[in-house]
Amino acid sequence: MELLLEPSHWALLAVIGLIAGFIDAVVGGGGLLSIPALLTLGIAPHTVLGTNKLAASFGSSMAAWTYYRQHLFKPSFWYMAFIATFIGAVLGSFLVYLVDTQWLEKVLPLLIIGIAIYSLVSPNAISDVNCQAPTSKPPAKQQWLQGLALGTYDGFAGPGIGAFWTVTSGSLYKLPLLHSCGLARAMTFTSNLTALTIFGWLGQVEWHIGLWMGLCMMLGSFIGARCAIKFGMPFIRPLFILIVLMIAANLAWSAWL
Repeated sequence: MELLLEPSHWALLAVIGLIAGFIDAVVGGGGLLSIPALLTLGIAPHTVLGTNKLAASFGSSMAAWTYYRQHLFKPSFWYMAFIATFIGAVLGSFLVYLVDTQWLEKVLPLLIIGIAIYSLVSPNAISDVNCQAPTSKPPAKQQWLQGLALGTYDGFAGPGIGAFWTVTSGSLYKLPLLHSCGLARAMTFTSNLTALTIFGWLGQVEWHIGLWMGLCMMLGSFIGARCAIKFGMPFIRPLFILIVLMIAANLAWSAWL
């Protein structure tokens, strides 16, 4: 039975979806807004995760397409990462039903705070200004390790996944910042869509709510990706650090306080 919402709820979801899509397209972390918003509607936690994956699939697909159209992402270079991310997301989506998540909730804030500190103290943490766009396929082993690890994490939990993809891509492949963003959006779309399929099969998606929020996230993602491409590092880096710190604070508050 579909959950019935008041008009004010639909308006709130639209605003949250627009902002979350914008943030996701630039640095990732839109779930920091969308998941709490869905929880306030009284939806069960597993269904919230599934519904958020539906909405996020819309947003990440628009962002990935925008970066691709600007020649900031070349799919043929990354098919190993696509496969590894898909497999990881399948594993993670099933593991969330089998594993006690309390230990992860305690550790995640520390990992994400570490990313924030690293980004603050190292000017090249996200991307080195001297990096060049790849002219050949990056090593398959690195793609497999990165895709499996981050795909599993996104299927299992997901907070900060955009930050993890951006930082690790810059470190592993020495990509320019916008190319790291393009890769991150494409891979999060892969893991979002894969996890959505699993959650949908398990009956853990509120489809009408996810579709509405997803359409709003698409618009926000389009605007966010265009802003990132237009303004580059001076726009992305401070926003990246701010969002990562917000994610860490939110997780720490939930897990420890």
